[in-house]
Amino acid sequence: MSDPATPRADLRTGWESGRLSRVEELAITVLGRDRPGIVADVAGVLAGLGANLTDSTMTRLRGHFAMTLVCTGPDAADVEAALNPVAVRGRLLATVRAVGPEESTEPTGEPYVLSVHGADRLGIVAEVTRVVADAGGNITDLTTRLAGPLYVLVAEVELPPGTAESTERRLTEVATGLGVDVVLRRAESDVL
Repeated sequence: MSDPATPRADLRTGWESGRLSRVEELAITVLGRDRPGIVADVAGVLAGLGANLTDSTMTRLRGHFAMTLVCTGPDAADVEAALNPVAVRGRLLATVRAVGPEESTEPTGEPYVLSVHGADRLGIVAEVTRVVADAGGNITDLTTRLAGPLYVLVAEVELPPGTAESTERRLTEVATGLGVDVVLRRAESDVL
């Protein structure tokens, strides 16, 4: 049982014992050689500071670990200082930046999944994503993998209403020039 005289924080609102404490929205990146425990170490530091993890993505890229997350918590400098020992010990690069709150969390267009696969060659990502950008589309998630000679790109994109057909035609033209296959399909609704 906690002592009623001890200040308690509500991580969602920033209220601490009846007064509003300073809460910033922070963007944090962590990069380095993959090893067990990176997520636990970083999450432990953030929880210890009273930071609330709101969005995150973490992945391993050819033996390197990459984490990007957004949280609400104390001052960016305090979070960066607290992460420094973990970064030094784990030979990681950790950055922390204060960011403004999102203006809108609503999608800006219709959701699609874009898949590209074929022989690896220079320029696939640049040319395919240029088509999406030229259509006024927004890439919300993109993953690429090289498996032997096969290159695979999967992207979640938002396209302005009524532009999917013309975007698909242009993607097919670009894919033919690159010697790869492309599929643009309407995205299914997911929880995440």
